[in-house]
Amino acid sequence: MEGFQLWVNLPARLKMSRPRYQEIPAAAIPVVRRPDGVTVRVVAGEAEGVRGPVTEIAAEPEYLDVTIPAGAEYVQAVPEGHAALAYVFEGDGVFGGDGGQAVPSPRMIVFGEGDRVRAKAAGKRAVRFMLLSGKPLGEPIARYGPFVMNTQAEIEQALEDLRRGTFVWRG
Repeated sequence: MEGFQLWVNLPARLKMSRPRYQEIPAAAIPVVRRPDGVTVRVVAGEAEGVRGPVTEIAAEPEYLDVTIPAGAEYVQAVPEGHAALAYVFEGDGVFGGDGGQAVPSPRMIVFGEGDRVRAKAAGKRAVRFMLLSGKPLGEPIARYGPFVMNTQAEIEQALEDLRRGTFVWRG
């Protein structure tokens, strides 16, 4: 059994809104199957005209589960202004085209600015990775356990409220 639990930071104005959870069963995730053998499971966002079932998230993320067989290449546009990364969890990949960066599993690569991600399998077996992108919030980040706030003082207040039993969601 495999799975990913993906959390998205919220902008300061939404930090204390009612928590929301979206469980998406595997059968509800659309799959793009290309003639060259590349498969893309579209969890959130869009790939090749197919939209994923995860919606209504402030950072407008794209979550794509990509499998590239040996000998094939995959190119995915990244929405303008989004930050992107790939988490390689099966096989080895090369990101950035010929002469690109080799990334073995399990590893993550954070991409610089650009408008697309180019990837291929590094050897004779397929590479599989999560391609994630989202709109940066441009706000400071302070985190501790399950809490993500904008300042350490907000983290400390949330923990104190939790200890006192007064932690409430505004919404």
